[in-house]
Amino acid sequence: MRSFIILFGILVCFQAKAQNILNLNDQFDNSEILNKHYYGFSLYDVDQQQFVYGRNEDRHFTPASNTKVFTLFASLKLIGDSIPGLAYVERGDSLIFWGTGDPSFLHPRLDNGKVYNFLKNSNKKLFYSSSPTQEPTYRNGWSIEDYEFYYQPELFPFPIYGNVAQFREVNGKLKVYPNYFERDLKQLSDTTTRYRIHRALENNTYEINELPLPAKYVNEKPFRPSDSLLVLLLQDTLKKDVGLVQKNLPSDFKIVNSVGKRAVEREMMLPSDNFLAEQLNMVASFMKYNNFRTEDLRQYMKDNFYSKLSDSIELRDGSGLSSYNKITPRSMVEVLIQINNLVRDEQAKLYLFPAGGLEGTLKNVYPTPGGKAFVWAKTGTINSVHCQSGYIISKKGKRYAFSFLNNNFIGSSVPVRKEMVRIVSHIYENY
Repeated sequence: MRSFIILFGILVCFQAKAQNILNLNDQFDNSEILNKHYYGFSLYDVDQQQFVYGRNEDRHFTPASNTKVFTLFASLKLIGDSIPGLAYVERGDSLIFWGTGDPSFLHPRLDNGKVYNFLKNSNKKLFYSSSPTQEPTYRNGWSIEDYEFYYQPELFPFPIYGNVAQFREVNGKLKVYPNYFERDLKQLSDTTTRYRIHRALENNTYEINELPLPAKYVNEKPFRPSDSLLVLLLQDTLKKDVGLVQKNLPSDFKIVNSVGKRAVEREMMLPSDNFLAEQLNMVASFMKYNNFRTEDLRQYMKDNFYSKLSDSIELRDGSGLSSYNKITPRSMVEVLIQINNLVRDEQAKLYLFPAGGLEGTLKNVYPTPGGKAFVWAKTGTINSVHCQSGYIISKKGKRYAFSFLNNNFIGSSVPVRKEMVRIVSHIYENY
């Protein structure tokens, strides 16, 4: 009798799973939106540790900012609990320091003051030693439509202020932070009908049109970083002399840690910050090789981790701007599972992903039954690409990892996004 009950239970469970698969098949087969373009989907049961559904899960797609999930994984594997803020040595009465790629120094949302206080309180003569990025700022496969110096901060071994100048209306006047850049403002008449600040591509001259300054105006514009500009900005904020030298990083260097790593990872993932993604790759490269050859870092990750995935992948950057990045939905899910295994605390893991309907790039996308999210996922959007990959907790409390990749559609991504929401919500309701 007991054996019969067990067998009956197994049969019922098998029938339920089979019915779920049939229902999900219908969701895809009957979609007028999805079947007009190239899409792939993979679903994995985290608790049962098995794939439960796939559509084109072994096909390669351009992932856009879903690439940041791989950057997050590299950060979790190679960077400790805190970001290394700078490397330094003391030689006699001098303190010589090098950048580590840390993007948080004087960053308006990330800085905790540790590196600033270290430099400010030192009684040594300060010298910054330049370090080549060893890769071009403009990465392989980046489209000028998706990456412009006007909107994307440039990469640098020692970023400062997030490599952006902030413009604000204060008491009817335009204020610039850091105020060093006030000397680079230039009034310019143009034919635009709105107030505009425009930076010249080749230098740090900011051109402002003659229209009235709007109340509560706030804007950020990247500046072009350089070793000489960094030294000037350091002197301006530290109120101390800072020299510029060029020395190789010695073996006896020490590290001053800055912010907690989770803060930077979350700031990268929720608003999908391309600059932070690339800088995190630089930090990981520094931790692994004491240099900024992120191509070597990507090869290391591929040889030691991604070569074990079910499908081959190709990554050319850390942000997802490169159209040469290629992954499969199945490989993305396998990386999500590795992240799940690295971050065993469920809430700590979900903290690193936008919560559907509540925050980040998913804030206005998903419903929130009972005021709670049921999906946490990284989005990715460039021209003709719209993707989501992350985690689902179903109405029954079951945990899933998923990847939903869409390429080569024409027109707006809104219909594609709505269709993804519909299907992921179906999984929440029925799985």
